[in-house]
Amino acid sequence: MTSVSLYVELKAKSGKEEEVAAFLAGAQSLVAAEPGTVAWFAVRFDKSTFAIFDAFNDKAGREAHLSGQVAAALMAHADELLAAAPQIRTSDVLADKLPTLR
Repeated sequence: MTSVSLYVELKAKSGKEEEVAAFLAGAQSLVAAEPGTVAWFAVRFDKSTFAIFDAFNDKAGREAHLSGQVAAALMAHADELLAAAPQIRTSDVLADKLPTLR
């Protein structure tokens, strides 16, 4: 069972909304290579509001993700793409429902 997670809210700069959407869609392949990331979602709430939600079995997986390629790329482009710094919230997972691997 997953035990910890991240919720990261992103506000795109005006005119950069589709670039943020493309960045997030492209990040999926990087996250797929992270063995400690159990679940990862990039979502869009409205024209300029996006979020990433991911879950991990342990804090080590979460820390590896936070120091991984997606986080580094996001921070490298934050000034160009985002209207404000990413709002990163850590949390404990109380329950989950994930597909079982066969």
